[in-house]
Amino acid sequence: MNPSRPLSVLPLARATAALLAGLALVATLWHGLDERGVALAFGVLIAVGELARWGGAEQRESAPLGAAGALAYALLGENGGQSTHHGVLQTVAVVVAASLVGCVPHVAKGHGPTADHLTRRVLTVAFAAVCFQPLYNQGRLREWAEDGPTYAALVVALLVLSALWDAVLAAAMAHARTRWPFGPLLRDELRGTLGIGSAVCATGAVMALAVAVAGLWALPVFSLPLLLTQLSFRRYAAVRTTYRQTIASLARATEIAGYTPAGHARRVAALSRAVGRELGLSEPELTVLEYAALMHDIGQLSLVDPVPAGATASLAPDDQRRIALLGGAVVRQTGVDAEVAVVVERQADPYREQPVSARIVRAVNAYEEKAREAGPGGPLKALEELRLGTARDYQPEVVESLARVLARGSLMLPLAG
Repeated sequence: MNPSRPLSVLPLARATAALLAGLALVATLWHGLDERGVALAFGVLIAVGELARWGGAEQRESAPLGAAGALAYALLGENGGQSTHHGVLQTVAVVVAASLVGCVPHVAKGHGPTADHLTRRVLTVAFAAVCFQPLYNQGRLREWAEDGPTYAALVVALLVLSALWDAVLAAAMAHARTRWPFGPLLRDELRGTLGIGSAVCATGAVMALAVAVAGLWALPVFSLPLLLTQLSFRRYAAVRTTYRQTIASLARATEIAGYTPAGHARRVAALSRAVGRELGLSEPELTVLEYAALMHDIGQLSLVDPVPAGATASLAPDDQRRIALLGGAVVRQTGVDAEVAVVVERQADPYREQPVSARIVRAVNAYEEKAREAGPGGPLKALEELRLGTARDYQPEVVESLARVLARGSLMLPLAG
């Protein structure tokens, strides 16, 4: 299969979302808004959710309040006991307009959402609205669920189905954009759905059902908990960013002291993460791998005589193991996660005795050192040397995954700091 073929998913999804959004906006402007008060209330809620967005647009759900409000509007059948008739196109139009309004301050600051963020929002809301609005307006849902509990269960089921659709869509778009394996991407998306995704679904269901009974006054009451959760996630994201910056600063200690070339740890970390993605590691495993790769040379700070150019891959196995154990001890003293220390101290073991993260760090570090030393043509020569060392030092699957990452050219890393 042509490796560039998956990329067609991205333009197809974006074009579909743009066409649907344009059609919805034109149709709504032409016919006018039904239940303007309801549309305005949900539009304000979605805009506020976008304004309070945490993290970046690359996060799985950076605006949970906006997502919950959009899904609640898509699955809204009544307002205070009176039937609504806004339909699929008006639902999409209100969500698109409100999302764009809420994104204006972020765009002005240079932190606007990517096209993929808005594409997912439009396609997911449209999916939920198509599943609910026509059936509700035709009276089919009332026939299937005459009592309140059954109707509530049906709304929740549609929200769960919409969340699953969003997870599949996000994984497919990420696969097309990065060409990482689809299965692990989908697994991470589904795991995320069990976290913040479950809060979005629950809040969306409660909003839709509460507005149906109590009217629009229910919106601020039931949106406040998720807004507070969103602000908490925002603070948590800031803490994680600071934590990663601290680890990156510790990793640079070997460069500042002259033990390793400038940028070496950063390059090894970036390439290790790409190889981990290729091998299907989960997001938590990738985080441990990245941190360990950043700090894999920190044991050299304990050496009296620096290794020339910091090239530990050419040392004797006993010397490699001694530096790795010293590095693990240093990492443990810094208070970094113990899993990171294990990877650092196991990176010099025979690969059959290593955890997979240590196998990746060892192979990628050796590749970066060998490619840097070999000069022009170094990458091919380094990869060949790694293949020759698969009998003992490097796992064949890791080396071949590294070769695939390099062949795709999806990670552009300079060999000089």
